[in-house]
Amino acid sequence: METVLENIIGPYIKAGENFTFNGTYFEFPIDKPSEAIKSNAYYFNNPEWAEEYLIYCHRSPSFKSRWAKAIGNWDNKIVVDIGCGPGNIYATLSGKPKLLLGIDVAPKSLEFAKDLGYTSVLADATNLPFISGFADIVVLNAALHHCEDMELVLKEAARLLKPGGILVTDHDPQLSAWDYKGAAKLLWNSRKLIYRLTGRGFHKTTSQQYWGLACEIHHKPGHGVSNTFFKETLEPLGFKVNVYPHNHELGEEVLEGKKGKPEFKYQLGNLLSGRNPFADASALSLMCLAQKL
Repeated sequence: METVLENIIGPYIKAGENFTFNGTYFEFPIDKPSEAIKSNAYYFNNPEWAEEYLIYCHRSPSFKSRWAKAIGNWDNKIVVDIGCGPGNIYATLSGKPKLLLGIDVAPKSLEFAKDLGYTSVLADATNLPFISGFADIVVLNAALHHCEDMELVLKEAARLLKPGGILVTDHDPQLSAWDYKGAAKLLWNSRKLIYRLTGRGFHKTTSQQYWGLACEIHHKPGHGVSNTFFKETLEPLGFKVNVYPHNHELGEEVLEGKKGKPEFKYQLGNLLSGRNPFADASALSLMCLAQKL
């Protein structure tokens, strides 16, 4: 089995890379893991938390519709899912890629991904062990804001694509929408208390809440992605870049320029920050669809 898998991914590994295979995933050493890597590894290596994420996150019909429209048919194509977690993208979209590489830093999540059909790889997204120009599709869903150096990770993702290939990112907070001011920022800073009073939202325990928030390095006021970030990073690398702001609940309509209505709490946050809550700049997330020319 090991030899078969090595033959499958071997042509795409950079010369001189050292790795091991433990029967589930290929591991490329991370010599000096960042705090972001440590936090994500801890959270997504918890089997209960990883399974909850797989079951409940990014599994809605609207998510599937939006991503299916962005990617198109990926059958018989080489797909790389960076920050794959327990495998939500493929669990939701299905299909028959020629090769589906899932890259993450959490062993338990990589086990879940492998069971779904990924060839699982533990590696640092800022220094991927793969050659340039071999992938048809590279995806990063809710991944960039979990990384300390978002620009470097995006450039590494772009490097993997062959001409004509597409890069899709989504569910990273839009900087302008989350840059809360005044009273809105005070409410944001009180969110941990609010979570405790309201049952912590998605998280069941204080520990899960703590590590969940610790993972999201750039999900806070003054942080996030922007139209400018994507275009200034990718266009010099030879990409045609389209960016679509949205509020999560819409499907393929997002790619037609529709945003959807934000929840009241986000409307309030933008109003208290002096912004029009229905403007493009107030949309919660950006989907970036970029094609290498």
